[in-house]
Amino acid sequence: MLTDQKVNQFLEQTASGIPVPGGGSISALSAALGAGLTEMVANLTVKKKGYEAVEARMQDIAAKGRSLRDKLAAAVDKDANAYNDVLTAYKMPKNTEAEQEARSRAIQEAMQNAARVPMAVAYDALQVMDLAEKVIREGNRNAVSDGAVGVMMARTAALGALFNVRINLASIKDKLFVEEMTKEVEKLERRIHEREKEILSYVSI
Repeated sequence: MLTDQKVNQFLEQTASGIPVPGGGSISALSAALGAGLTEMVANLTVKKKGYEAVEARMQDIAAKGRSLRDKLAAAVDKDANAYNDVLTAYKMPKNTEAEQEARSRAIQEAMQNAARVPMAVAYDALQVMDLAEKVIREGNRNAVSDGAVGVMMARTAALGALFNVRINLASIKDKLFVEEMTKEVEKLERRIHEREKEILSYVSI
C-alpha cells in the first residue's frame, strides 16, 4: 500500500516516471493531512483552560476528523487502484469483435469508477473544511494557523480531485453520466471556493 511507505519513498515514487501515485492520490493525501491538522487543533483545545465550554465539541470534531483521515488515507490507494484498473482494461485483447466489445466495456466501467473515486474525495475534503472552520472559530487560538493550513490543504485536495474527475470524464462515452457528473463538479467547485473564502475570513493572526 502506498500509505505504508516512508515519506521519502512515497515522494520518490511520486516523482518517478510511473503513473501512480498521481494527482488523485496526492489529492486524497492532502485532504487526509488537512483532517489531521484539524484533529490536532481540536486535541490541543481539549482540557485547556478557557476552552471548557467547547471541550465536548472539540472531542467530537477530533473523532470526526479521525474518521475522515482514515477514509481519505484509504482513498490514496483506492485512486491508484482505479487508475490501474483503467490501464488493465486497455491491455485487454482486441483481436476479435467479441474481445473488442469486452475491452471497450471494461474501459468504460473503469473510467467511470476512476471518476467516482476522486469525486468522493472532493466531498470528503469539503467535510474537512467544515470541521476546520469550527476549530478556527472556537479552538485553541495558539493553533489557529494550523487550522488555516488544514483548510487550505483540504481546499487544494478538493479542487485537485475535481480536476481528476474532469479529465476522466473526457474519455467516457455515456453522455448522461458525463452531463450529471459535470454539473456536480461545477456545483461543488463553487461551493469549495465559497467555503474557503468564508472560513479564512475568520483567521486573524
